[in-house]
Amino acid sequence: MKNTDIKKLSIDELNENIKVEGQKLHKLKFAHAISPIENPMQIRDTRKNIARLQTELRSKVLAK
Repeated sequence: MKNTDIKKLSIDELNENIKVEGQKLHKLKFAHAISPIENPMQIRDTRKNIARLQTELRSKVLAK
């Protein structure tokens, strides 16, 4: 997701996306532990997406 897309999301949508991305990260790490995945950069990208979502969620909560 791009930052412009993230800024348009509501607090509930941000929480849902954080949950989905967390599950995706867990699955990627598990798959990588069993056998190396084709593109290990996916793990890093997913972590960064979670951080972006959490940052935007925090700024919206503080703005309230």
